[in-house]
Amino acid sequence: MNVRRRLIPAALASALGLGALTACSSDSAATGNTDKFDVVASFYPMAFLAEQIGGDHANVTSLTEPGQEPHDLEISTKQRAQLEEADAALFLKGLQPAVDEAVAQTGIKTKIDAATLTTLEDHGTGGHSHEGEEGHSEEGHAEEEGHAEEEEHARDPHIWLDPVKYAEVAEGVGKAFEKADPENAADYAKNTAALVKKLNGLNADFENGLKNTRTKVFFTNHAAFGYLAERYGLTQEAISGLDPESEPSGARVRELQEEAKADGVTTVFYETLVSDKTAKTLARDANLKTDVLDPLEGITGKSRGDDYFQVMEANLKALQKALGAK
Repeated sequence: MNVRRRLIPAALASALGLGALTACSSDSAATGNTDKFDVVASFYPMAFLAEQIGGDHANVTSLTEPGQEPHDLEISTKQRAQLEEADAALFLKGLQPAVDEAVAQTGIKTKIDAATLTTLEDHGTGGHSHEGEEGHSEEGHAEEEGHAEEEEHARDPHIWLDPVKYAEVAEGVGKAFEKADPENAADYAKNTAALVKKLNGLNADFENGLKNTRTKVFFTNHAAFGYLAERYGLTQEAISGLDPESEPSGARVRELQEEAKADGVTTVFYETLVSDKTAKTLARDANLKTDVLDPLEGITGKSRGDDYFQVMEANLKALQKALGAK
């Protein structure tokens, strides 16, 4: 293949402790030292795209380990070296500030920012807030600071939870792979088309499955589902906005209790990578049920499925049950 390598000298690699980073699809290859198209992805949704599109031609590794909260990721010296070795970096600017900085500082030729491949939106503040609400933890969401000078609220990065936007990103990633590795462009185009077709099918499943429901409102502790809600005519109410582990205020609990009664809300959703304490606090006080709605920031043993499509289908079933699908 014609992809240029950026190999770190053996002495430097040894000094940095650079070993084999387990690939998402294989544990036998080190990043940048294979005869494949070596892609470093920032976290699971990006790694999944790279695997699906790259197929047999790509060696994909992820900077975020399974079960690790991606917002809190810090890049090690070892990972910076792995980025330098790779043929391409696939990331979502605004979600992981440490990744944004590391990618910007590397000499890697192909830098694919998923945020540029679709339209990111500002989903506001308050109960519907995403990545722009004030007064919450800065550690996990320092991406707010990077946009502060340009706009009042940062853009919501959770585009992968909308199959339509995720498909747009997939098409852009496919084109970038074709350009970076033209020798295998035909296969990348074929794989991209197959993935987009599956995503279109998933979108149809959500449209049909959520078309007729008793209520359109759902409660979640992490404001990650704004794009999904907007796509399918739903309303997301986040308990604590940005910080999924913070306790809701008494006023917020009372507000949500009233809304639950008014809108027929039955369920408070929590997620797999953070504590369910907040959701259970509200559920207990408001006499509601709890269930999992997975933001798909990583796949673990607790996930309801082994990959993106399986977990999204599980999310659909959870929403149908909670919203009273007819």
